[in-house]
Amino acid sequence: MLVEAGYSDDYEARADVQGPNKESRVLRAFTAARAEPARARKLVDGLLSSLRLAGLVGTGAEGEDVDRLRRALGGAGWYLSDDGHLRAFAGVDIDTGGREALDEQLDRLRRSTADPGLLIGTAKDLLEAVAKFVLEESGWPTTAKMDFGQVWHLARERLGVLPEQVDPDLPGAAAIKAIHQSTWRIAEQVNSLRNLQGTGHGRTLPTGISEELALLVVREAGSVAEYMLNLLERSKGSV
Repeated sequence: MLVEAGYSDDYEARADVQGPNKESRVLRAFTAARAEPARARKLVDGLLSSLRLAGLVGTGAEGEDVDRLRRALGGAGWYLSDDGHLRAFAGVDIDTGGREALDEQLDRLRRSTADPGLLIGTAKDLLEAVAKFVLEESGWPTTAKMDFGQVWHLARERLGVLPEQVDPDLPGAAAIKAIHQSTWRIAEQVNSLRNLQGTGHGRTLPTGISEELALLVVREAGSVAEYMLNLLERSKGSV
């Protein structure tokens, strides 16, 4: 496995020589992977494959060791799925990487399951990144002093999503205002949950936040993010 991943230590077992144990060799490989991370994913996948074959992770596997592994992976922006596979779940770069990067993260978020805290934390990061992207594309620079609410208010203003910006003479104006206000309510509550949960804060989600509820949060946050991005494209004449 170490050889396949490109982190061979050139160790050769000899009956007359006491060599390093497996734990030491794996730890050395991790050290090498930090210095040269290009093949690190292959190394981790190989280790997880061995753990699945041994029944230590995957379907039916549980316990303190599995929980510790899941927390460690989550802290690095990954999660361990119920079937014992590694899934990409890195947070969104708040500086954004353009529309393509945001669309990729939105798609990844919608396809992800597992840790509710990580789901909600990433949903909040996505919403913040989208709002900042809207402002950047609109020529409105953000500052480090601007909090989540300020960024979102300005982004909604730039796209005409504030309820007071709706033409009162439009048919269904009251409903449109309510829907536009709900975009902020969703973003606001995702941010509130994010501040209660553990990703980046070392806290624990309330017991009522199940995976099913976290996935509902993700779907709603994803819809709001997509709506804002599509409005931005239309405002630029791209739609």
